[in-house]
Amino acid sequence: MKASEVRAMSADQLNDELAKLKKEQFNLRFQAATGQLEKSSRIQQVRRDIARIKTIAGQKAAEAKA
Repeated sequence: MKASEVRAMSADQLNDELAKLKKEQFNLRFQAATGQLEKSSRIQQVRRDIARIKTIAGQKAAEAKA
């Protein structure tokens, strides 16, 4: 997911996407613990997407206050 795609989302969409990614992150960690994970690089990709969404959501909240 690119930053430009995230910036185009509304606050509700960001929250929905964040919840979806956190659920996926949990499932990936569970798969890694049980030895069923096929793409270990996906864990890092999901972590970065979560951080990207949180960062942009914070920026949008700061802009709304100003």
